[in-house]
Amino acid sequence: MGQAGMAEAAVRYLRSVGAAPVEPLPRPELRCVGEDERAPVGQAEFRRVLGNFATGVAVVTAPAADGEDGPAGFACQSFSSLSLDPPLVSFMVGRTSTTWPRIAHAGVFCVNVLAAHQGELCRGFAVSGADKFANVPYDAAPVSGSPRLAGTLAWIDCTIHAVHTGGDHLIVVGRVDALGATEEDEQPLLFHKGRFV
Repeated sequence: MGQAGMAEAAVRYLRSVGAAPVEPLPRPELRCVGEDERAPVGQAEFRRVLGNFATGVAVVTAPAADGEDGPAGFACQSFSSLSLDPPLVSFMVGRTSTTWPRIAHAGVFCVNVLAAHQGELCRGFAVSGADKFANVPYDAAPVSGSPRLAGTLAWIDCTIHAVHTGGDHLIVVGRVDALGATEEDEQPLLFHKGRFV
């Protein structure tokens, strides 16, 4: 008997003995700080203190979806591994991002982990409204077809697995479909206290 058959048998048994139906637990409320709530710390102080945590820098890219002129991409410093089994990664993106809807529409993405010499490339992907891929060499990631930027330390080719709310950001979880890294012994691009180090 499969899981569905076992579940049906359990429901039949509970009904036969007159057991009250089990109500599912309510989903937790997903929200950000409301207009009537005061944030516990100021934004400037939050940035100053959290800026002490050095992060790596990546560019998240996606192929052009139907009806779009070209690929999408943005600079990201909130990327991390999430799970080994199954292999999952995550990144955070602002709710006001104009690039995120294009990545969401594509349903796939590639994380390009930047090397220390790629600060200018990162700046190019941090601006809004420009052709971010102009004069940027890349090829297609093997599964998603997302741009895999040349000269990066590593790339992670993903399918969007889940999206969660997180205040003024979204937490995007990706299922890893393929990945690779350079054989070169290069240093990563790091961001610390508002600047590259």
